[in-house]
Amino acid sequence: MTSSWLSRRALTATCLLSALPAALRGQRPTPCTLVPQPTTRLTLDSLPGFGQVVFLGGGVLFRCPSRSITMRGDSAERYADHDQLIGNAVYDEPRFHVTSNFLTYLPADEKVVAAGDVHATLPSGSTLVGPVAEYQRPVPRLRPHERMIANSRPTISIVQKDSLGRPTPPTGVVANFIYMDGDSLIYASGQVVITRPEIGATADSAFIDQGHETMRLMRKPQLKGTKDRPFTLTGDVIDLFSRNRKLQRVLANANAIAVSDSMTLTSDTIDLRIRNDLLDHAYAWGAKSRARAISPSQNLLADSLDVAMPSQRVQLVRALRHALAEGKPDTIRFRAVKPDTLDWLEGDTIVAHFDTVSVKDTSKTPPVKQLFASGHASSLYHMAPSDTAERRPAINHVTARIITIDFDQQKVATVTTVDSVVGVYIEPRSDSTSRRANSPTTPEKTPAKPAVPSVVPVPPKKP
Repeated sequence: MTSSWLSRRALTATCLLSALPAALRGQRPTPCTLVPQPTTRLTLDSLPGFGQVVFLGGGVLFRCPSRSITMRGDSAERYADHDQLIGNAVYDEPRFHVTSNFLTYLPADEKVVAAGDVHATLPSGSTLVGPVAEYQRPVPRLRPHERMIANSRPTISIVQKDSLGRPTPPTGVVANFIYMDGDSLIYASGQVVITRPEIGATADSAFIDQGHETMRLMRKPQLKGTKDRPFTLTGDVIDLFSRNRKLQRVLANANAIAVSDSMTLTSDTIDLRIRNDLLDHAYAWGAKSRARAISPSQNLLADSLDVAMPSQRVQLVRALRHALAEGKPDTIRFRAVKPDTLDWLEGDTIVAHFDTVSVKDTSKTPPVKQLFASGHASSLYHMAPSDTAERRPAINHVTARIITIDFDQQKVATVTTVDSVVGVYIEPRSDSTSRRANSPTTPEKTPAKPAVPSVVPVPPKKP
């Protein structure tokens, strides 16, 4: 008798729950229905401002056949325009799964709001974890794709696959606010942190398009390479481009600075090309500011720079238009040279070759091997004098169409010119009068003359 009474009560409750929303707000002909459970308890009450409310306890299960939706929870409240599940809430449909402490389903708007320990899974396998999230189901002529909105600093783990369908390491996104359109477009704002196997990035805002494999970082973005040889890139806006889920190109616009263990690049725009998770090539140019490359042995300045750096080791730098190369002379060998003295080479174009073969330690920066300047070239370099006892350097200044400077152990070895216009070589020599003044046979009252370096024009060397 008790079993029969429970069956009749469950059947009556099912009819009430199915008919109540339709009567109050004209819901679709096939609303979500309660699936009776042996432990389900039901209470019907009328609340001011809400109308008739159904309270359910002891474990509840709802099914929405027309939408392929299933909802479970420890208890539930059914209002005229929405259902609310409380405790161990679970929402399932073919494209979305979520668990939370509280869950509200609004059929008229096709929305699901989850709060408290939210764990959501998307069709691709990507997951979202956070304190609160809103899922908007796709609706014809209103929302062609599902949407996900989460705030209070949620975490997204983006699962990706390569062209062969093999899974790749996930990308993590943490931000104060995240908006997902479909399963591929992600907008994040507020202290955004992005982690990938080969890079880590921070910004105030970010946009990720998984379908086109692009990413944009905005407002104080910073990108760091996390592999064997780290690098850092900053700028006002940074764009990332991948192919087959592997990072291929990074473009920094406005106030761009790239720092690696081999070189520092600064310019309006820096374009980095990446191969095997290491920098392979770099381009720098700008309209407002010129491009500058700073290395331990040479600094280069020009309208644009083209840097070849296979395996993130600088091998060749091309400086184009109004190029200038600067380097410090050997102040240890030439004690008379001031610390701020610079050797320099300028021309329409300068090509710098770095000696990557001689450096066996991959942690060291390759030294400069040769500088080649062409087009209205001129140079001034401090060189070793012919007198090995002399601590003052010789000075070589030349203007020519082409100037080639070869280095040996980071010291100037030879300067070769083609079609020279003028050249001057100044070599220091000790003053013989001064030596006689300091000898014992010379009267002490004879004043010593100051040393005067000789100026000897030197014909240019032919290559």
